[in-house]
Amino acid sequence: MTSPLRPGWALLSALTLLLSATTGCDDEPPPPVPDAGQQPTDSGTDAGSEDAGTDAGPEVPWDGGYTVLDDPGDWIDRGAFSACRFTVENPSLEACADPANFDMSSCNADQLAAVEQHGIYVGDGRSERLLADGGTSVTPGSAAFQLFADGGPDKVLGIPVTTRMTTGGTFFLSGRQSNPYTGERVVSLAGCETPRPDVITGCYVRCTETPRASSRSMGTFEAERAERRGEAESSGGMRLVSESFVDLGVPVDVYVTQGHAYVVSTNQAGRFGGLTVFDVSDPAHPIFKTSISLPGDSYWNGVWAKDDALYVASADTGVSVFDISNPGSPEFILSLPGNGNTNVHTVLVDGDRLYASDVTDFVGSTRVYDIRTPLAPVLRQVITLPERSSLGGPHDFFAYEGRLYLSNAYGGYSVVDITDLENVRHLGQYTYPGFGGFAHHSAVGTFAGRTIAFEGGEFPGSHLRVLDVTDPANIVKIGEHRMRYSTSIHNMILKGERLYVAWYHEGVRVLDVATPTQPRQVAHFNTFRETDPHRAGGAFEGAIGIRLPGDGYVYVVDTSRGLLIFNEP
Repeated sequence: MTSPLRPGWALLSALTLLLSATTGCDDEPPPPVPDAGQQPTDSGTDAGSEDAGTDAGPEVPWDGGYTVLDDPGDWIDRGAFSACRFTVENPSLEACADPANFDMSSCNADQLAAVEQHGIYVGDGRSERLLADGGTSVTPGSAAFQLFADGGPDKVLGIPVTTRMTTGGTFFLSGRQSNPYTGERVVSLAGCETPRPDVITGCYVRCTETPRASSRSMGTFEAERAERRGEAESSGGMRLVSESFVDLGVPVDVYVTQGHAYVVSTNQAGRFGGLTVFDVSDPAHPIFKTSISLPGDSYWNGVWAKDDALYVASADTGVSVFDISNPGSPEFILSLPGNGNTNVHTVLVDGDRLYASDVTDFVGSTRVYDIRTPLAPVLRQVITLPERSSLGGPHDFFAYEGRLYLSNAYGGYSVVDITDLENVRHLGQYTYPGFGGFAHHSAVGTFAGRTIAFEGGEFPGSHLRVLDVTDPANIVKIGEHRMRYSTSIHNMILKGERLYVAWYHEGVRVLDVATPTQPRQVAHFNTFRETDPHRAGGAFEGAIGIRLPGDGYVYVVDTSRGLLIFNEP
């Protein structure tokens, strides 16, 4: 299970908010073959329409048939969101921050006057640029902001707000930030209408000045209150059994073994991450045991275990190995590879192998260790793919029946044969057209004799894709499930015919995938609340990590609330 990549990746990430729509064609798959096996309970590190409700799905077993669907990406161009516009060409930073430079003559002051003076909004942006031939270039953008009614630290696109005018029928926010590496940046946003409750549309401008260059981006946006206030807290009998706050950094992942939950956290805004341990032998009453945060090594993003060994993905030192023979008191043993300068984003244990995603450089690699002696891993292989297939590096992976399914960020979704580590073969690749996508995580199983991958991205608009990967050289999309345009899917676990998903702002979603072409929601729990401690206004907030260790409970990590334990619906 993973959180967003570190700042070096964020620059390119901001350019790739993703596109999606589906149309069918008449391609039919080859006939089904006998089932190759059952889906593992928990084999991954993170795992179409608006909320499909709690329908358990059709009773007729899926026969393996489907229609191949087009996939233009995650982000859908829905047209301009507002008639509002920024009017100055080639503006200075000061002009970008001036509300007088926004044409708001068509805006609805009465609607804006009724907007609450607090809230966290996540949004879909649409940037427009006129071309020399008279045409218009359209690219995706974003419009997230966080407002406090008590004078708290308002932010717009993560920048502290320097000008706020949100009363009397006006809605204007502007922020300015200086950075010695990225220069000076101004972001201004003008609200124009509220077409639906908890939704604001308007226009924006972003201006950046660096010693070498300047850039300007302007367009329209639709921002939606992140908290789902029109939906019940839960459905399908999913109940919160216990909640345990995590004091270290931003909690992002959890692994449960030996009656203990091991939660790892990343750094954020001066709060250092690390490892927090809870005794969960009684899931209704977790007991805090200890926390570990090492100086200079506390951005810990993934966790797994085998026997008495705990493996932690560190952005600073690679894989940290702990002895958990005393489960409530982990003892640090060593770091892999031991050179002190390796950024490992996620880890996965499959049998006697440990897989570690090394994203130290932007292409990255997958390090494979022999862990027959769990506390003394031995490097067996380093898997690399051509740059075009691995742009952004292996964000995550899933091992299934002799194949490793690699979520290669901007490079797409890769399948490699790992039956012989001395002869690893790249079998196929699924890439995203249009504005692209970001391959983040997947879960794979066998349905009606076909090998099916449930694949998700990360960034607003990212959703669940269902792919037939039976023939890795010809991967096709056969289904999808979407939530709101402004939110992102994150981690998932496949158990039998149910897919358990940590969906950031959307909380936990449980999908019946017995018919993979038509995933249907059967249960949910909204974990996101605006009032939780350290709750931020970005795209990566809410339910982020999820595990089903087989004890009848679902263990979820929320970025603010910490460790949440639910009954397994």
